Amino acid sequence: MKYHKLGRTGIDVSVICLGTMTFGEQNTLKEAHQQLDYALDQGVNFIDTAELYAIPPRAETYGKTEEFIGKWLQGRGKRDDIILASKVCGPGADWLPHIREGQTHLDRHNITKAVDGSLKRLKTDYLDLYQLHWPERKTNFFGRLGYEHDPDDQPIPIIETLQLLNDLVQAGKVRHIGLSNETAWGVMRFVQLSDCMQMPRVVSIQNPYSLLNRSFEVGLAEVAHREDVRLLAYSPLGFGVLSGKYLEGAAPKGARLTNWPDYDRYSNPQALAATAEYVKLAHNHGLDPAQMALAYVNSRPFLTSTIIGATNMAQLKANIASIGLELGEELLQEIEAIHTRYPNPCP
Repeated sequence: MKYHKLGRTGIDVSVICLGTMTFGEQNTLKEAHQQLDYALDQGVNFIDTAELYAIPPRAETYGKTEEFIGKWLQGRGKRDDIILASKVCGPGADWLPHIREGQTHLDRHNITKAVDGSLKRLKTDYLDLYQLHWPERKTNFFGRLGYEHDPDDQPIPIIETLQLLNDLVQAGKVRHIGLSNETAWGVMRFVQLSDCMQMPRVVSIQNPYSLLNRSFEVGLAEVAHREDVRLLAYSPLGFGVLSGKYLEGAAPKGARLTNWPDYDRYSNPQALAATAEYVKLAHNHGLDPAQMALAYVNSRPFLTSTIIGATNMAQLKANIASIGLELGEELLQEIEAIHTRYPNPCP
């Protein structure tokens, strides 16, 4: 395994981070614990979860993922061996009525209830990293490339949310804070306020990044380098699309997009055309398409960790093994050629 520093904390986290949103929906308790055991044995020390999980979000499975991890921590006694990250939901009354009765604004009441709930489910008294799952304000995330300003938007001020996170750090419930689904303006605003007010500094940003979505490179990559707020890349396989398993209309039994076809962020015609080329390229070089896609993300200079997810052990083993794959210059140039033809089909 390889390791990177988490922001300016001095903490070493594995370049491969185990994402867990399938725990409690596509993976049973036993399967989840098998994944956690194997990942830890392979040197993965970074585990990412969220109060929102399992995915897709339902009242029946709310918090189930954290519960599975908590039972593993309780049974294995490995809390000191891992860097544990979770997230608090942002506003979502229209699609998350089961979470605090739809009251998920990033204010004191909701953040306090959220973190206390996560700690209870995870059976720990602190989180190494606590992230805002998406911004309070209306901006471009979850597949929206362009920004459209809403002059009537009145979000909880960032300074207020930052002060609440500072209180969590001071109370010992959270060691470090991070962002997710955030823009360059949002990251810089948090950094500016942290530096001016001498409050905790964000150490990471968890955003989508893959061969099908390299929008992070526009604006955010420079922020990542200059401010040491580097990327935790989620959906590095585009919901599994980059494995090639959905090409030509295939619908593998039990796969996420087979079970939930409405999750079509990475399934538009341009994405599928690009995927076909990436898959062909991998095969031409004797590589597994999913491993090639992950190895590309693993190699980015603005990256802290690549968050992988798996629904079975074969996938997990292959995904973790991508850490040993280095892509040659010729292959990287061919990847760039495909990207030029199909730039960011899935923002």
